[in-house]
Amino acid sequence: MDQPPAHKPAKPKAELWLERGIFASRWLMAPFYVGLVLALAAMLLVFCQELVHALPQIVSGHAEADDAILVALSLIDLSLAGNLLLIVIFSGYENFVSHIDVGDNDRPDWMGTVDFSGLKMKLIASIVAISAIALLKAFMALTERGAVLDTAKLTWLVIIHLTFVLSGVFLATMDWIASKTAKH
Repeated sequence: MDQPPAHKPAKPKAELWLERGIFASRWLMAPFYVGLVLALAAMLLVFCQELVHALPQIVSGHAEADDAILVALSLIDLSLAGNLLLIVIFSGYENFVSHIDVGDNDRPDWMGTVDFSGLKMKLIASIVAISAIALLKAFMALTERGAVLDTAKLTWLVIIHLTFVLSGVFLATMDWIASKTAKH
């Protein structure tokens, strides 16, 4: 038969106040997320500047296919970085500060379901994608007339990209192993 839970002795007032203060300290993270929202707005401005700068060249016919691809890659890069910020803002706020209540109509399906492990995987996947785009842009720049092969730069870009990829594989493996072990 199940035993009723044992009565816990009352905590001292000082301990209660300390625990409430520690719990309330999570709100100190809120300004960080507001700052990330401002960083997202700054990225939007850079995205718009990049687009406004590139469109006249492409529309006028002075740009080649490679130029259009490089512009698209730059815009995709900024978009991925923006998505990365959103993931950190939403998941971080919901996991560490408070539930975001915006109604069910406009709420993305993943909000409120991404735990710290899922957040790590989304972050590393975004970082790998951003790194891959930087690497692709560097290789595409080699097709330009008069382009100089900077072997050291390309080598480091490849090494950094592979480091991110391996980090992602290791994180995924660790999460997989942790999911197979009994919860303590």
